[in-house]
Amino acid sequence: MSYVQGVLEEAIKRNPNEVEFHQTLKEVLTSLEPVFSKRPQYVKTGILERLVEPERQIIFRVPWVDDQGNLQVNRGFRVQFNSAIGPYKGGLRFHPSVNLGIMKFLGFEQIFKNSLTGLPIGGGKGGSDFDPKGKSEREVMVFCQSFMNEIYRHIDADTDVPAGDIGVGGREVGYMFGQYKKLANKFTGVLTGKGLTFGGSLTRTEATGYGVIYFMDQALKAQGKSFAGATTVVSGSGNVAIYAVEKAQQLGAKVVAMSDSDGYIYDPKGINIGTIKQLKEVERKRISEYANIHPTAEFHEGCSGIWTIACDIALPCATQNEVTEEAARSLIAGGCYAVGEGSNMSSTLEAIEYIQSKNVLFAPSKAANAGGVAVSALEMSQNSMRYSWTFEEVDTKLQTIMANIFKNSNEAAKEFGYEGNLVAGANIAGFLKVAEAMLAQGIV
Repeated sequence: MSYVQGVLEEAIKRNPNEVEFHQTLKEVLTSLEPVFSKRPQYVKTGILERLVEPERQIIFRVPWVDDQGNLQVNRGFRVQFNSAIGPYKGGLRFHPSVNLGIMKFLGFEQIFKNSLTGLPIGGGKGGSDFDPKGKSEREVMVFCQSFMNEIYRHIDADTDVPAGDIGVGGREVGYMFGQYKKLANKFTGVLTGKGLTFGGSLTRTEATGYGVIYFMDQALKAQGKSFAGATTVVSGSGNVAIYAVEKAQQLGAKVVAMSDSDGYIYDPKGINIGTIKQLKEVERKRISEYANIHPTAEFHEGCSGIWTIACDIALPCATQNEVTEEAARSLIAGGCYAVGEGSNMSSTLEAIEYIQSKNVLFAPSKAANAGGVAVSALEMSQNSMRYSWTFEEVDTKLQTIMANIFKNSNEAAKEFGYEGNLVAGANIAGFLKVAEAMLAQGIV
C-alpha cells in the first residue's frame, strides 16, 4: 500500500459516515501520489496526516425564538481546517443539509482553493442547519444574532474571516456583522461580503460567476476555442449562475438554460439575464415564471434534465454532486466539449472520470470558482487599508488571479505527469504552497 493510500484509508476510518468528506479526500489525495515520490521530506514530516485533520472543529447550539413565540434550536459549525498560509477563510452556509461532514468537505476544498488564489488565506468553513427560506426578516435577524453570539469568540480579522455561501447573502452578513461589532466592541474586517456602506468590496457579488468565466476563457483559449458562439448551459440561478451567464454572454456565448430547485428553463433564443435578475434578485420568485414572460422558453420540472440539453459548454453552478455519471454521459452525447464547475464539487468522482476519459476539458471547482474567495481576500485588504478600489480595479485583479490559477494548475499538471488534467494540476499547485508553509513552521 502506498503512503498516500494509507493516509486516505486511515482518514476515512477516523471520519465514518462523512460521505462528502470522503469524496473530496479521494479526489485530492489520489492526485498527489507523484508529489511524495519527488519530495520525500513531506512524508517524513507527516504533512498529509496533519493536512487531513482540521486544526479545530467547533460545534454549538443556536437557540432563537420564532414569530409565534416558540423556541427553536439549530446547530452551528465552524471548521478551522488549516492556517499555514494565513487566517482561516471560507463561507458560512445556512441550509437544512448542513452537517459536520459537509463542513469538513467544504473546508478541506477551501485550503487548496485559497492557496491557488496566491493570496495569504487559509482554509475553513462553517454554517448551520437553519433554513432562511420562508422565514421573516425578524426571524432571520434573531437567528443571525444568536449564531454570532457563539461564533464571535472564535473569529477575528487576523484569525478567521467568514463570508457568505448558500443561504447567507448580504442581508445575513449584515446582521451578523452588526452583532459582532456590538459583542466585540470593534469595527474590523471580520466578515466579507459586507454591504458597500460598511466595508464591502465592489465586484464581490459578481466575483464567483465572473471568475468561472475568466478561468474557462483561459482554458478554452489553450485549446484554440472560446465562448464566442458557444451554446452554453448553466445550472442554478443564484449569484454564481447569474453572473457566470452575464459574463459568458458578454464574451459571445449563447446561454440557453438555467435552473433552480424546482426545475429548469430552456430558451433556444438565449436566456434574457435581465429577466432572471428581476425574478431572482428583486422579486425572489421561482425560475418557472421566466416562461410566462418569454413565450419562446419552456419550463421543465426537475433539475437533472438540464444536462440533456445539447450544448458546447456546461457550467454547473447550483450545488455539490449535481453532475452524475449519467448526466456526464448525456452532456458528451450532446456534443459538450468543456465543463466548468461553478458550485463546490459539482460533479461526482464517476462523472469526472468519465468526462476526462473522453478528453473533454474539465475545470474543477477549487480552481474555477475561486473568484469569490479571491475578491473576499481583496475585501480584507481594503478593510486593512481603510480604503476601497473601484469596480474596474477589483475586476482587473480578479482577471489576473484567475489567469494565474489556470497557468499554475496547467503547469503543475505537466510537471507531475498529468498533462491536460486540471483536477490534478489544481490539487498539486494548491497543495505545494501549503505543504511548504507547514514544513517551514515545524510540527504544530
